[in-house]
Amino acid sequence: METRRIVQDGLKIIFPLLLGSLILWWMYRDFDWSGLWQALESGMDWTWMWISMPFGILAQVLRAVRWRQALLPLGERPRLLSCVHAVFLSYASSLVIPRVGEVLRCGMLKKYDGIHFSKSLGTVVTERMVDALVMLVLSAATVLLQLRVFSVFFAETGISFAELAGRFSAAGYWVTAVCLLVLLAFLVTLARRLSWWGYTRGVLHNVTDGILSLRNVRNIPLYVFYSLGIWVAYFLHFYLTFYCFSYTSGLGITAALIAFVVGSFAVLVPTPNGAGPWHFAVKTILVLYGVGEQDGVMFVLIVHTLQTLLVILLGVYAVLALAFTRQRQPVGRLGQ
Repeated sequence: METRRIVQDGLKIIFPLLLGSLILWWMYRDFDWSGLWQALESGMDWTWMWISMPFGILAQVLRAVRWRQALLPLGERPRLLSCVHAVFLSYASSLVIPRVGEVLRCGMLKKYDGIHFSKSLGTVVTERMVDALVMLVLSAATVLLQLRVFSVFFAETGISFAELAGRFSAAGYWVTAVCLLVLLAFLVTLARRLSWWGYTRGVLHNVTDGILSLRNVRNIPLYVFYSLGIWVAYFLHFYLTFYCFSYTSGLGITAALIAFVVGSFAVLVPTPNGAGPWHFAVKTILVLYGVGEQDGVMFVLIVHTLQTLLVILLGVYAVLALAFTRQRQPVGRLGQ
């Protein structure tokens, strides 16, 4: 039994890394790596990259603030900094084992602020539902917005759907199919794990309380504001990087929006920070908007790498900050 668990834990780490690595290898197998250093030194405007970074931090901070707001109706009062550090650490840890950060940040609040693990887990489930709803609305709005843009684009360029399909190679179709299958397997596994978490009545009750915590949130408009702010910050974190490169700076906000939406769905495939699927999805959109193949893969490589480094740095900061954080006894949450 112990051997089986070790094998399963090993697969959780190895398989996402292997999948992401295979997709990245396929994308960059013919890439001119000498051009990467030239792009970093003189081929991009670093000012816009630096301007985009605070929005990546802001998105995580807003997530922590919203999380704390959802915990308050449950009688749980974690410190705001504890929530922020837990969220920073959750994103960084998910680079090693995808999705493990959701459980880890609940464990961090239990350790440092005495918050019920199952209740906080329930609020995480709720916020993921809210995020999914925001993404569905954003996706629907993007599709409606892009209908006219695409019709004009096809009319002016003379590009047909058959020609677009022709640009999508057979290997591209295989990568898409594999990503969808992996995503389906992940959702099935997640459903089984959630049923296992609710094995005992007490845990199930606490998780349910956490999920339903939204109905007791005192300031719903503020919760909605945080939810929208998270995704606006994510989008600006991505969109501003378009101005770093000459071949993307003129694409406009609509191209950035559809690339952002497609990329957001691509990261649902469980690889570290969406590495591989995100590169493939965003590059494909850029190519459809007229960006050269080599320029597209250069863009996604640089942007994803630098944004991942930001996640790592925030995770390192969280570890150092938590090392100097005093653990609060469980009784403290009732009186503060």
